[in-house]
This record gives sequence, structure tokens and C-alpha cells, in this order.
Amino acid sequence: MNHRNPILFEAEKVLYPTVYTLWVYPDLLPAFTTWPPVLQKLAGGADLMLPGVVVPPSGLPQVQRGTLCAVTLLGNRAPVAVGVATMSTEEMLAAGMKGKGFAVLHTHLDHLWEYGDKSSPPTLAPLVTDSAAKESAGDEEELQGKEPGNSCSPEPEQHVEIRDLSLKDRDTCAEVLGKEELHENRAAEPAEDASTEDQQEEAEDSRTPQEQMDALFNQCFFHALKCKVKKSDLPLLTSTFLGSHMVSCCPAGKQLDIKKSSYKKFSKFLQCMQHQRVLQVKELSKGVESIVDVDWKHPDIRAFVVPEGFSSASAAQDSRSEDREQVYHAPEIIPLYGVSTKMIPLFQESGHRKGSILSSSEVRNIIINYVKSNELVDETNKNFVKVNAILCDCLLDKSEQDEISHLKWDELLSRCLERLQPLHQVTFSGQEPVVRKGNIEPIDISIAQRSSNKKVKKDN
Repeated sequence: MNHRNPILFEAEKVLYPTVYTLWVYPDLLPAFTTWPPVLQKLAGGADLMLPGVVVPPSGLPQVQRGTLCAVTLLGNRAPVAVGVATMSTEEMLAAGMKGKGFAVLHTHLDHLWEYGDKSSPPTLAPLVTDSAAKESAGDEEELQGKEPGNSCSPEPEQHVEIRDLSLKDRDTCAEVLGKEELHENRAAEPAEDASTEDQQEEAEDSRTPQEQMDALFNQCFFHALKCKVKKSDLPLLTSTFLGSHMVSCCPAGKQLDIKKSSYKKFSKFLQCMQHQRVLQVKELSKGVESIVDVDWKHPDIRAFVVPEGFSSASAAQDSRSEDREQVYHAPEIIPLYGVSTKMIPLFQESGHRKGSILSSSEVRNIIINYVKSNELVDETNKNFVKVNAILCDCLLDKSEQDEISHLKWDELLSRCLERLQPLHQVTFSGQEPVVRKGNIEPIDISIAQRSSNKKVKKDN
């Protein structure tokens, strides 16, 4: 206890820091960000699910399964929870950010927090701001002479020290925190040397910080395509490409930050590369973009030379990648639709034939273009579409053909999807996508509790 605030707590003979400690040392653990409304659920005993994790433009922190992590809220660096990662960062991205990400041990607002003074988290600048400030230390005069702050990615020694604390150690809180300060001072020494080298390099570089970030994104982009991505990896989620492949190609001492580039958004950067015919990006499922094709013979990819210092690192990365292939990765499943015989008249205008395979977004765009090109939008109410002869034959039952003359947009689209042939695409890690007939069969999971209080899960 320190001023009535608990500093550490024990679970299975291991000591962990409380949120009170992390508010003083916010960079002690790798931090993952979630939305503010999620805190109430975490405080109620829920674990943090991956759909609730905010993926920053610079990518997620690199952690392994079992790593102790902090959880922060969007816009504030002060941790509000402590938990253990249930999978590595690469496994999170490979799973499409779905499933349980962290087993939560302690949160702000829980019973342990109530033992303290019940204060609220301080307002601390987000990690991106801190890293940006450190990166530009050689450029901005007002930062010169100042010691760098805590590292965004905590030293492994710090994490091991917290994890290895046992009840036998009997360290006082002051000793524990004192050791952390010693680690920070040691970490600051090489950082100062690195910043001196960066200043020398930046003095020779007359480009603006924005131009330098653009160049860094281009370098990591072509490096990743040339050395990290294989044809068997496609289709590849754009978030996985950035967070797993491009980040691993970033030189030491530098950090990818799309907001500091001229593109501002990673999707715009990929659009630019698509215009240059380097790759092709498609929205295979609603709101989720994937790289579906790469021109490996593109002059820019062929001409790219891997920077010095990456040869041995790349070899080590490749060997680690081979080891990771042993880990099971859930397949990516995407619903698709095939043009049936009855729907040919509606789709032939857009150049599609019987059996053409389309995503839901492609179907939506084809229907919208058909309605507009045939001037079927109702003049008095644009929420309705006039049913012409083709729409009548394709989308209406015989009993409806004399009664329905207009359809709402959402009903028009839903009727169209219902009358197309259901398909789905399954992509296993390292294999070519396979298209199968039929809908994706749902899995029902029920949990029964026996008299011995043992829970049994049954999949149907």
C-alpha cells in the first residue's frame, strides 16, 4: 500500500502492478487501446475481445501469448486495466481481430481499485503523440536538450521483472519502483546516443518530415512486397499487411505513422499504389479491404534494394515465420453470390453471365447502377424504386406482380441477394482461396452446468 493505494496484487503467486502504479508509470507494460464504453464491461468481469481493440495507424504493439499488458481508453494513455494476452499480435491480426484477446485480471472501478483512494485515471497524451515527439527530437528546437520520456514499447527487462516477482522476494514497493527508475535511466542512455545519430542524419536530409515519412512508407511497402508477402498469402487483409509485414520492415529507431505522411490514411496510400498498378485492393466483405493481387514484375518492386542491416534480420524473420506456420490460424470465410438463371436479365447489362461470382458490395453497386441508368428512382420519393418488367420478373413472386409497383432500396437489395445462388469463399493460411456452394452454416454453442459445477460446452 502507498498512501492507501495498492501498488501490487498477487495472483497464483505472481505479483502484478495495479492501475494506481501504472498511472505513475504508464509505459511499464505494452498497451492496447479500447473504446470508453467497454470499461464498464471489463470492470464487471468481462475479458477484452479483439473487436473492441482499436488498431492505430502505426500498428499494434508486438507481444507474445501470455504477455502482461495494459489496457487504455481512446485518447488517454493512462491504463484502466491489466490483463494477459491470449494470443500473439500476429495471431490477433491473422484472426481478423476476432475472438478473445486478453484475460483481464484487474480494472479501474473494480473491488481492488476500491481499496485505494478511488481516484480517476489522469489525463495523459496518447502514445502516438509521445512517439511523434521523440521521433522529431532532432527536428524541433524546443525538444533539444530534453531527456526522452518513457518508451512506447517497454523494455523486456521491465516486463520480466514484474512477472518474476514472487511472494518470496518480499520486495518493498519502494524497491520495486526504484528498480523501474533504474531501468528507465539505463534505457535513456542509448536513446540519447541514437538521437544524436538521428540529428546528424536529419541535418544531412533536407526533406520535410512529411516527405521523410512518405519515403519511409514507400520503403517499407516495397520491402514487404519483395521479402515478406507471397502469392499464397493473397487475399491479404490490408490491416495485416500494415501491422505485420510493413511494420517488420521499418528500420530501427523509426516508426510508421500514416498521419504524419501526406496520405493521412493508409487506404489512400494503397489507392495511390493501385493507380500505379503495383497491386489491387478489393472490399471482399463490408468495410474490410484486402490485397487481392500484386504485380510481382512491376519495375518498382524489381528495382527495390533491401536496405543494409536487414539481411540477417530478414533471415531470422523468415525462420520465425516458418515456426509460426505450425500455429493454427483460423480460416477467413467470406460470403459470395452467384448469378442464377432467373437473375441473368438483371445482371447481363453489367456484363455478367450465369455463374458469375460476386461479393455483396459488388451486387449492391450493380443494382444501384442499373436503377440509375434505367431512371427507376421514384421522382416524388427517392427512397423508393419503380419496378420495371425485369425487376418484376426477377424479384417478385407471381402473387405480388400485380400488387407491387415500388420497392424500398433496402428491400430491393435484400430480395436480390435472396434470389442469387449462395456461395462462400474459404481461405486457409498459406493456401489458395476455395469457393464453395451454399450458405455458411452457423455453429450453435450451448453450455451446460453439471452437479459438480463443471461447465460442459457442446457444439451443434
